Amino acid sequence: MNREEIVKITNEFLVEEIEIEPELLNEEASLKHDLGIDSLDFVDIVVIVERKFGFKIKAEEMTGVDTLGAFYDYIEKMVNSKNSDA
Repeated sequence: MNREEIVKITNEFLVEEIEIEPELLNEEASLKHDLGIDSLDFVDIVVIVERKFGFKIKAEEMTGVDTLGAFYDYIEKMVNSKNSDA
């Protein structure tokens, strides 16, 4: 799965399921401050990512993931490492 597909899937669920305005979605957007993602939203995001991308998010791996671009990077890294393990 390439980054473009990851961005598309991620943005779709952020808009549809977390109810973030599409115009707010850009690589530099702060997950907490710009997008308003709180701990309850993050629980939902963990479940959605597991369902859509097939891996579990571990809290310790999310350290430093504070922008949407960093979140895309994290998902891309995890998807690619999962695929290389297969």
